[in-house]
Amino acid sequence: MPQELHYLKQTASQTAGPYVHIGLAPHAAGFDIFQNNFSNVLAGAGTRGERIVIEGRVFDGTGTPVRDALVEIWQANSFGRYNHPADTQDKELDPEFRGWGRAAADFNTGVYTFDTVKPGPVIGRHGRPMAPHVSVWVVARGINIGLNTRMYFADETAANGADPVLNLIELESRRKTLLAARSERDGKVVYTFDIHLQGDQETVFFDV
Repeated sequence: MPQELHYLKQTASQTAGPYVHIGLAPHAAGFDIFQNNFSNVLAGAGTRGERIVIEGRVFDGTGTPVRDALVEIWQANSFGRYNHPADTQDKELDPEFRGWGRAAADFNTGVYTFDTVKPGPVIGRHGRPMAPHVSVWVVARGINIGLNTRMYFADETAANGADPVLNLIELESRRKTLLAARSERDGKVVYTFDIHLQGDQETVFFDV
């Protein structure tokens, strides 16, 4: 007799839920369960390079700030080298620079903030230089899989114009969703990078 086939039903999926902060950034939710909490400060006191603040908000499709968003960034140091053994560029390492950070949006304002340095240009695939940029990962309630994007610096016009990743995006209006505007506040350089999950201003996201 032919063997009977049994088809399994798809397992139900679930979004990150309201407890994402307990697992990923417990101190933001009022829990002290990690010996070393993840921080939004990437640059130490002796880190070389231009000190900057990256800040912004995550918006949903209606333009409402997502106040429980969690944002991670990783980037090269001011010389354009990552603090990772896979980066073998002949550039300086900076022991005072961590290169990775995690920030929870403020529950009242929805603003996330990072204290870091402006990264230098790095070498991409096939030896092509890439403009200074910051890799960004976003997760929040309602998101099944974390979203990956990049933040470029609006004042790096020439480097951005030659960047191989930005040039993959055909529409200028879409490229602009990856540009962070520069300003100064209280003596600090601030780059503002708002992330739109849906809608007319939806940020460009990448498959990684």
